[in-house]
Amino acid sequence: MSGRGALSAALPDGQGGTRIAMGIEYDGGAYSGWQLQHHADSIQARLEAAITRVAAEPVRVHCAGRTDAGVHAEGQVVHFDTRAGRSPRSWVLGTNSNLPDDIAVRWATPVPADFHARYSATGRHYRYLILCRPTRSALWRGRAVWTHRRLDLASMRAAGALLLGRHDFTSFRALACQARSPVRTLRYLRLGRRDELLSLDIGADGFLHHMVRNIAGVLMAIGSGAAEVTWTAELLALRDRALGGVTAPPQGLYLTAVDYPERFALPIAGDGGPPPML
Repeated sequence: MSGRGALSAALPDGQGGTRIAMGIEYDGGAYSGWQLQHHADSIQARLEAAITRVAAEPVRVHCAGRTDAGVHAEGQVVHFDTRAGRSPRSWVLGTNSNLPDDIAVRWATPVPADFHARYSATGRHYRYLILCRPTRSALWRGRAVWTHRRLDLASMRAAGALLLGRHDFTSFRALACQARSPVRTLRYLRLGRRDELLSLDIGADGFLHHMVRNIAGVLMAIGSGAAEVTWTAELLALRDRALGGVTAPPQGLYLTAVDYPERFALPIAGDGGPPPML
């Protein structure tokens, strides 16, 4: 199901109607990522098809952050314009009734015409889960990245602290990243452990393509003893992705929340990021 054929008739942004914002969660394991693909299933295609049925007209959905294949979300935010008159409850229940079980709408609300899910955002928050135990897990498969090594939390925290603040994160972006500037402000980086599961919670004013996964890969190398704590600072100074280490797999990554100005009064507004899960 792609919904692509109806997109040409969707109401263009800013061309009248009502603008609706939605909070979305999904398991990205079965999809090629957020964005519409010509020959693969995507979150966007499924969501647009479901909302189109409720609205009884084509819709085009814009998201806060395009997640890669295999990446999950519990706090994705989207918006769309529509001429249809529906209550927030009807948008939520109606859309969910047309979605597969691995995608769900958490809330919906009308927003001002100048709201944009991506460009109005003032911060984003991610969580990366790592399962540390000698054997792989059947239950955490696709939900956390598994390593048979015991990772040293203290060294990972010390290395992560060196990334805080405003920096050029060229060494931590994908080679194909199209962002105009590699400069971002990392507001917090927290690491916690519960039994065999380790969590990395991270928040910034914005993220570059693969930035969180690249940070996770570097911290895992440091935690395993394969690199020194100072490697994160050295990579920042190098500003060279070719020397930036391993990109961690997508399965452990979750978009947890997106921040917006208070004037938009979204049902779930970011307040500096979610508390550590562990």
